[in-house]
Formats: sequence, structure tokens, C-alpha cells
Amino acid sequence: MKTIFEKSNGTEGINLTDDSEDLSFLDKSFLRTQSPELPQIGELEVMRHYKELSDRNFCIEKGFYPLGSCTMKYNPKVNELLASLEGFANIHPNLADEYCQGALNLMYNLQEALKKITGMDAITLQPAAGAHGELTGMMIIKKYFESIGDNRKKVLIPDSAHGTNPASAHMCGFEVVGVNSDKYGRVDMEHLKSLIDKNVAAIMMTNPNTLGLFEENVLEISKLMHENGSLLYYDGANFNAIMGYTNPKVMGFDVVHLNLHKTFATPHGGGGPGAGPVGVVDKLKEFLPVPVVNFDGEKYFRDYNLKNSIGSVKAFYGNFGVLVRAYAYILMMGDNLKEASENAVLNANYIKEKLKKYYDLPYDLPCMHEFVLSGERQKQNFGISTLNIAKRLMDGNTHPPTVYFPLIVHEAMMIEPTESENKEKLDEFIDIMIKIAQEAETNPEEVLSAPHSTPVRRVDETLAARHPDLKYNCSDK
Repeated sequence: MKTIFEKSNGTEGINLTDDSEDLSFLDKSFLRTQSPELPQIGELEVMRHYKELSDRNFCIEKGFYPLGSCTMKYNPKVNELLASLEGFANIHPNLADEYCQGALNLMYNLQEALKKITGMDAITLQPAAGAHGELTGMMIIKKYFESIGDNRKKVLIPDSAHGTNPASAHMCGFEVVGVNSDKYGRVDMEHLKSLIDKNVAAIMMTNPNTLGLFEENVLEISKLMHENGSLLYYDGANFNAIMGYTNPKVMGFDVVHLNLHKTFATPHGGGGPGAGPVGVVDKLKEFLPVPVVNFDGEKYFRDYNLKNSIGSVKAFYGNFGVLVRAYAYILMMGDNLKEASENAVLNANYIKEKLKKYYDLPYDLPCMHEFVLSGERQKQNFGISTLNIAKRLMDGNTHPPTVYFPLIVHEAMMIEPTESENKEKLDEFIDIMIKIAQEAETNPEEVLSAPHSTPVRRVDETLAARHPDLKYNCSDK
């Protein structure tokens, strides 16, 4: 496919005026002396070019995303409609509170809904993504200990945690201490106990963890940490597996972030926008970012009066359009949020049981919403790596799952079907995975040379990541 520069034919796409602009008021040093060499092409051809590009993208409307680690569920189109309402889409964030009561009402109600769902006592909607929520939560924990004159330096993080957990703790000045997993893929309790001392500020946990396994000792962990004066941080990336069955408050957590895109079906990918609200227990609510949205019985208002606030973490009040979508999803689902978790868990276990004789399953236990297979058998016996398997999946109109994560599983494939996929689609994925396992044994070259049907075949991924080519060099024409 040609670039739009290569399609340039000298046609003027749009000419807004016949009058030449008088630029004499500008200093000559600000004026171009040469043409910017932008492509010249008619409006219709521009539209066709970008339609052709969009057709080459893989999206949820085209096929299955069994991604793992980052839930890619269907986003209901009604949410998009509601977020595009003029009063939401065109509202200015600098409007005084009395002129945006509808928006503040929505945010307040979303806070209340998330409080009920998580069990937390207070919520901020400001953070712009899950990792941003992590950072916000760790800033709250740090300021809490500073406020009580307890200068704790360590944060415990299980080796099955999400990769951004250590980064968030480190950015807040904490020393990261790893906690081993036991033979069942859960926190090794004896190792944890050996690490707890009066210098431990918190433990960051994902439950269920990145292996898709529920941490059954979470109440004992909570008791040990609280007896030590430490706090518990809940990474809510996998919260979509437990809605309606339990919540972070019941498990003993003090701080929680939620990924609205994963659990409450808002768009994500491509760098955003996202939303990562943070909830806290009562003793930490004065540390939340300002403003929070409150209601005095007559009007909704942005409240800046928090004694120990960590300050604002996002311009204005976060990504409002994402909040609208999440609130619409919660209203639409209601009590069926519990059913969404049920179906996510059912789908994951169904696929796991169907595939475990074709691939290694390091932890052969009932899983939650996701599970981790290993391609170690294919690698050792036939020279087929997990990356090769992921590439071959693309020929089956399926987006590859997360690979090589978590790090504690060699040749890992993290598979999460989500609740929004039906049995027919799950069976298609199972059949493709079985076919690839068989090809690895009988026709390995077919897998090693994949993908065969995509617009772009094999690329040097390391080179592309380290030296991305982000501009068109006109001298290359």
C-alpha cells in the first residue's frame, strides 16, 4: 500500500478562500522560506486512503481478542452515543459548578456506584489509566505514613504482579521487595512472613493474580500486614473476575485502583484515553487528589477541602468522556455485573480444559477469568516458540494473546476470553490453537514463517521498538 505522500498528485484538496493572506504582521523569521512538502491530493482520495488504512486494522468488530492481562471486551455502542451527547461532549472543564450540575451529578453517582462495587469508603475519578491509578494509590500510601511520622521504605510485590506495580512503587521512592510464588502459583506465605518488618509500608497485590488464580490466603495476608501497621494495595486490573462475589474491602485492602476499560467496557488501546479511579478506606480519604465531587443536599460541587490531599494528579477532572461510558455500562448491567464475572470465569475454564493436553499448563487448577499456558513443549520438541504460535494465530483472524508474561512461566501465553464472547467463537479459537499445536509437530515451517495473511508479515520487532520511523522522508521519493 502506498503512503499518502506517494499518492500525492498536486491536487488541491480544500481551498477555503480566494484571498491571499496578509502576513506582514508576522516577523519574517517565523515565516517559511520553503514549502513544507505536504501531500497534495483530493478530498475523496484522502477519505479512500484512510478507509483503506482502517480496513487493515484489527479490531473487536473483526475478530477475537483473547488478550490476557488487558481485558479487550466489546464496548456497547450505546455508551458511545451517550458520551457524544452535546451536554457531555462539548462541556468546558472551566465552567463554574452551577453550570455543569449534570456532569457533576454523573460523576458523583459513578463515585457512589464504585464505592458500592469495591466496598471502599471514598473514590477519586481523576487518574487517567490503571498505571496512573497505581501511582496515585502509592502516593496516598506514602503521604499517609509521612503524616503519622512513620518513614517506611519498603513495598512488597509478589512475582505474579502486573509489571507496572514495581515501577509505581519505585517512582514514589519505595524500595521494591519481591515475594515468591508457591508451587500452586500463589503467594508463598513463608517467604512473605520472612519479609515483613516495621519498614514495610505496603504490599501490592493483584487478586486474582496474573496467573488467573485467586489468592486464597488473602485474609491471612491482610491480618499479617495490618498487625505490622502496613497497608494493602489492590491492583484492580483483574477485578472483572470477582464482581458481585467479593470485593477489595472484604479481602482487607486499604487502597484499590480500577481499570474502567477492563471491567466496565470503555475504549482503550493506542495510548488512551483511559481511566483508573482509586478507592480508599475511611482513614485515607483525606489524602485523595483534589477536587473530589460532593453533594451538599442541593447542588453538586468540586470539593478542594481535603486536609492532607496529595494534590491534583490530572488536569481538570480526569477523562470525563470515559467516565460517561463507564457509568452507562454500570447502569445498563446493574446486578448483571455479577453475571459478567460468572461468564468470564466460565469461558476461561472452558478453553483451559480444552487446550491443556495440547500445551503445557504449569498450574492445573480452576482459574478465574484468565489462565496461562506454556509453549515450552513446542519449543523444546519442535523449535516453535510462543512468539511463532502468536504469529500463526493471526492467520486465524485472532489477535494473539499476551506472551512471555508473567515472567514466572517460560514461553507463557496468557489467555483471557472475556465474558462478551459466545461459545461458537471460543470453539473457533480452540480449534485454531489445536491446529497450531499439530502443525508444530507435522509442518513446523508453516508456523515458523507465519503470519501468511496479514498486510505486514515479519518485522524486526526489536529494531521497530528501539528505532521507530515516525516520519516520511521526502528525499526517499
